[in-house]
Amino acid sequence: MTQKLTPPSEFQTIGLPPADQIGFVVRDLDTAIARYDPLFGPFRKIDVGDYQCSYRGQPPSSYKANFAFGQIGDIEIELIEWISGDTPHRDFLEQGQEGMHHLRFRVAPVEHWIEKLATLGYRTAWYNRAAPDLAFAYLDREGDPLTIELLEANFNPGAADD
Repeated sequence: MTQKLTPPSEFQTIGLPPADQIGFVVRDLDTAIARYDPLFGPFRKIDVGDYQCSYRGQPPSSYKANFAFGQIGDIEIELIEWISGDTPHRDFLEQGQEGMHHLRFRVAPVEHWIEKLATLGYRTAWYNRAAPDLAFAYLDREGDPLTIELLEANFNPGAADD
């Protein structure tokens, strides 16, 4: 029996679905894969190519990061190695942190949930609408070390959903 990650009660109150991903920010992707592979592996590396996001309300700018994905039950484990650009991952590392960074929730539309979570004090740290059916946002709030990721990914039936 697979157990879903249960979000804090305020998330349940606002109506978010169960979290489906835990994101870790790491300094070295290969070292992290070796460390976590016995728990969440096998990991698969993904190259997302050139990407731009809006960082803290600024115009979109380029960033570079390396990603790997594993699984524990129904929960995806994402490892993120920041390379360059303005991202919450860089901020996390600059604060001397490494490890669990965010919980992801699949929602639609992302913008609606950004507004709902603003009532709990969350602000948009990172945002991109890549296509009409694909958007994501990272939200954070003062005094809370946990970042929330919202993902809207409405792919056509039969399409791959990574």
